[in-house]
Amino acid sequence: MWLSDNLGIGLISLGLLLLAIEILVLGFSTFVLFFVGCAAVITGILIQFGIVADTALNATLFVSLITAVLAVFLWKPLKNMQKDVDPRKASNDLIGHSFILATDTSAEQPAIYHFSGIDWRLVSEQPIASGTKVEVIAVDVGQFTIAPCA
Repeated sequence: MWLSDNLGIGLISLGLLLLAIEILVLGFSTFVLFFVGCAAVITGILIQFGIVADTALNATLFVSLITAVLAVFLWKPLKNMQKDVDPRKASNDLIGHSFILATDTSAEQPAIYHFSGIDWRLVSEQPIASGTKVEVIAVDVGQFTIAPCA
């Protein structure tokens, strides 16, 4: 079987695939695939250089041990790295967009505004009558917070 004959290359390939999934798909939000992927790559390299015998038992043992060691030493630094988030909201091109309000809206009675192929829920802290020119002051998922133009 190809995998048993090329265990080192198989582990390196599997490790790189796990790292790609962790970084590209999950956005480095969990570290489990990162630790296992790194351990698989390291174990594959050790097998390729003949430092570790190329058996499935050794591969499993070394991947497990290296994963545990990486998790112990890298968990806290990686977790601290995730805490460095900019508290400011990202700027948005939709903020400042102005339009004429078609229906009355208030905090209790939000309206809908169709813009750019999306039905946006309009929220306002104060009642605004239809026909008033308003502008977007904040954007959330599927929602515009609006205020009358000055």
